[in-house]
Amino acid sequence: MPAPVSTERLFLALPLPPSIQELLAPLAQPLPGVTWTRPAQLHVTLRFLGDVTVDRIDAILERLAAVHVGAFVLPLEGVGTFPPNRPPRVVWIGVGSAHPRLFQLRQRVDDALLAAALPLEVRNFHPHVTLGRCSGRAAGLPSWLHTHREFAAPPFRVAAFDLCSSVLQPSGAVHSLRRRFPLAAPGSLDPTRGPAQSEATADVGGDIRPGEGRPPGPTG
Repeated sequence: MPAPVSTERLFLALPLPPSIQELLAPLAQPLPGVTWTRPAQLHVTLRFLGDVTVDRIDAILERLAAVHVGAFVLPLEGVGTFPPNRPPRVVWIGVGSAHPRLFQLRQRVDDALLAAALPLEVRNFHPHVTLGRCSGRAAGLPSWLHTHREFAAPPFRVAAFDLCSSVLQPSGAVHSLRRRFPLAAPGSLDPTRGPAQSEATADVGGDIRPGEGRPPGPTG
C-alpha cells in the first residue's frame, strides 16, 4: 500500500498592519451563528491554492519570489456577505476602489503558479477581508450589515504578499506564515515612500493618512 502523500493547505494573502487589524476588531460583535476571525489573522485574500503536495512547494516559492509589482496603497470599505442572494457563509469587508496594481499582482501570481504547474482558479477575483464565517441562520446579521454599511478604514500601504498555511481545527482555521515576498524588486524605489527610502529599508506595511501617498486613478 503506497504511503499517504503529505500536503499543506496554502493560500496567498496581503498582510494588514496591526493598526488596521485593531480598527477592524470592534466589528466582531457577538452574533449567534457568526464566528469572527481573530484580528491577528485578518488579511486580504489574494489567491487560494488549496491542498498542495509538499514536494511542489519549493517550485512555488521559486516562482513567487520573482513576482514584483512595487508597493501600493489600498482602502478598506463596505461590508457584505458571500454568496450573493443565498444564505450567507462569509462576512467580508471590501477593498473599495482597489489600486490597479492589486489586479496586476493577482495576474502575475496566477502566471507564476501556472508555471509551477498549479491550475488557474476558476472563481473570479473579488478582493476582500474575511471578517467572519456563518453557520445556521445568523439572524442578527442583517441588522449588523445595516449598522456598518458605511464602514471605512484609512488607506494602508501594501509592500509584500504572504504565502500562508491553514490548519483546520475545531475552533476554526489557524494560519501560519510560510514566506513573505517583497513587492518591489531589489534596489528599486518605493513610490509610496518617496525617493529617499527604498523598499530594502522600508517596513512591510503601514498606515497612510488620507490624501498621503494615494496612487493616481486609472486613465483611459
